[in-house]
Amino acid sequence: MASDVSSPIIPAVIIPRVGIGTDVHAFADGVPLWVGGLRWDGYEQGLAGHSDGDVIAHAACNAIFSAAGIGDLGTHFGTDRPEYAGAAGVKLLGEAARIVRAAGFEIGNIAVQVIGVRPRIGSRRQEAEEVLSAAAGAPVSISAATTDGLGMTGRGEGLVGLATALVYPVAPRG
Repeated sequence: MASDVSSPIIPAVIIPRVGIGTDVHAFADGVPLWVGGLRWDGYEQGLAGHSDGDVIAHAACNAIFSAAGIGDLGTHFGTDRPEYAGAAGVKLLGEAARIVRAAGFEIGNIAVQVIGVRPRIGSRRQEAEEVLSAAAGAPVSISAATTDGLGMTGRGEGLVGLATALVYPVAPRG
């Protein structure tokens, strides 16, 4: 009996996709500090950027876009999009999650590490994780590291966010 070689092979299991996201912003005078979806009062400098400069939220966006294979933060919310000037990172993450889901994926989880000497993330980690998880509609975990005085983050000139996300394809809805 001959087999039909023209039939596509459909995997018996859902194969997840992994994405990596990065974001970097320098500190700047005269702007509020937003990190992890939270405003950090008591700081004289915030992060410079087209939107709020929230490196954690932005790295998370880049990671889910990367995992889904649909571009990056600049593709969807770039400087050519004036409606996103000053936008909250939480708003961008919520919109990024909507775009990823519309592309046929569900978000499994997002893990973000922020690198820098200030603010001290540990004091508000749980609050930030809750805010970002609500925006993404998926679990978001945050870790933090310093660089022992090395580089721009170690000198306190800015922050870096590094994220990994797991997404998986879902059957089309509707």
